[in-house]
Amino acid sequence: MDKLLISERKAHVYLDTSVISYLDQEDSPEKMAETIEVWEILKRGVYDIFISTRVLDELNKCKEPKRTKLFSKLEEIHYTLLPIDDEVVKLANKFIEAGILKRKSVDDCQHIAAAILANCDIIVSWNFKHIFNYKTIRGVRSITVLDGYKDIWIYPPTALFEEV
Repeated sequence: MDKLLISERKAHVYLDTSVISYLDQEDSPEKMAETIEVWEILKRGVYDIFISTRVLDELNKCKEPKRTKLFSKLEEIHYTLLPIDDEVVKLANKFIEAGILKRKSVDDCQHIAAAILANCDIIVSWNFKHIFNYKTIRGVRSITVLDGYKDIWIYPPTALFEEV
């Protein structure tokens, strides 16, 4: 029997800021090592990578020399840069109005909204408090279903590990 071919296109993966930040996170050596391992996979072009201008804004807030190191790491991968436009802001506000996240987490809502509007398949994040948690995942899923958006998965970066 022939193998079932699920899809010819690469999975579209949105990286939130936490993934890039953990490339240089000395106070969390295990997550840093796992992120570096995932980064090597991303460098090979296995996935189509997306980040938003919100990611760049947040990276610009890092102190030196970390900021320079992280921007240098971004140069190692090919990615599509997504704008935080009116449509993203509108969808992000919908998450807040629905009580999925609080107003103080508007940046996290914008990450999620940008990924959804770009038809990404997965958001990867180390942000277990606001993005990768049951309440957020369930709430995002309810809005994507009700509003007719493509379903999106939210996982930690280690979900991108490949079998050897």
